[in-house]
Amino acid sequence: MKGGKTIRVTLLSYLFIITNGNDLRSIKERENTSHIFSYQQANNTIQMEDGDAYDCIDMDLQPAFNHPLLKDHKIQMEPSSFPARLDIKSGLQHTFSEVQPCIVPCPIGTVPILRNSRRNQIVAHNIEEVISEGTQQEMAGIRYYWDDIYGTRATISIHEPRVKKNNKDDSASWIQINRGPQVGLADGIGVGSAVSLSSSGDSFTRFYVGWQLGALNETCENHKCPGFVQVNHNVGLGGRIRPVSIYNGPQYVINVLIFKDPKTKNWWVAYGENNTPIGYWPSSLFTYLKERGHRAYWGGYVQGPTASLDSPQMGSGHFASEGYKKAAFMKNIQIVDENNKLVTPNNNKAHPGSSVLSKYTVDGYRVDNHGLHVYYGGPGDLV
Repeated sequence: MKGGKTIRVTLLSYLFIITNGNDLRSIKERENTSHIFSYQQANNTIQMEDGDAYDCIDMDLQPAFNHPLLKDHKIQMEPSSFPARLDIKSGLQHTFSEVQPCIVPCPIGTVPILRNSRRNQIVAHNIEEVISEGTQQEMAGIRYYWDDIYGTRATISIHEPRVKKNNKDDSASWIQINRGPQVGLADGIGVGSAVSLSSSGDSFTRFYVGWQLGALNETCENHKCPGFVQVNHNVGLGGRIRPVSIYNGPQYVINVLIFKDPKTKNWWVAYGENNTPIGYWPSSLFTYLKERGHRAYWGGYVQGPTASLDSPQMGSGHFASEGYKKAAFMKNIQIVDENNKLVTPNNNKAHPGSSVLSKYTVDGYRVDNHGLHVYYGGPGDLV
């Protein structure tokens, strides 16, 4: 497949990593002083070698429980079960190494919260996210829709795409599940890697989880606002992923899995070949995703005030046609069906493509018993 067909879509219901730029959104907050979170609640602070600082917070005091819908939520410490058939082998016969999210040595019973991604205090608030008409988005990957989706997994190659300094654009490699009656009014959950200078203050690739509550008009990532309940005491959301793949050199990947717990209905995130649980979105948060999703996305995207006019790199920064060791890829893409089994997505419902072929492409799309496989990305305007 050369380049893939051109597609124009509104990505708000698919892609929702949020930056901190005031020109991108306005946030109205209603403080609740009975739920104020401060550094004083940290058991201890871990200074990482790369300069990040994590506070180890008691699990039941993490920001998630500032959300009014989670007032009486009881923490689920582990999934009741995992999707079946997780012992798949590589669908692409290439050599690569698995990496993992940032590991923080917090004690059991606490969770690491990235200090330098937060205000001095996190308050319970009612967020009204308004994305301005000036926000620009481009994508290259696989859109998938009108199927019953109870989870998805993928192996994602890790890169550090170049994003120009002093702007507010993001570049991400991402898997996502959505459901809702229309674009702009949909619930969504996702996980992946991203370079976001406006969010992290640097150009490193970092690990993100993100979600969108369409009925409440809320969008967030990691622990920047209430919603995601973390149970893993070592994984640092928002932390660096390293090493990253080298052009025509060693390739590094991360395995990620989102799945719905068949008993509690909570949506879990796990990583690695051993599917280590990180945490979950409680089903009570959602209006449309309580039972299942019906759309998914796998691939790369760029988003921000100049993402179309002065586009950053996506993936490795090289076109998909360059193939292995040069282009970014996702492989072993599967979905979870109603029987809690990982299966290959329906090829008739998968639509690989790019929103702007002169900047980003897809190639090498194929389907086998291991799932979907695709190369994607490109230089944007940074040729």
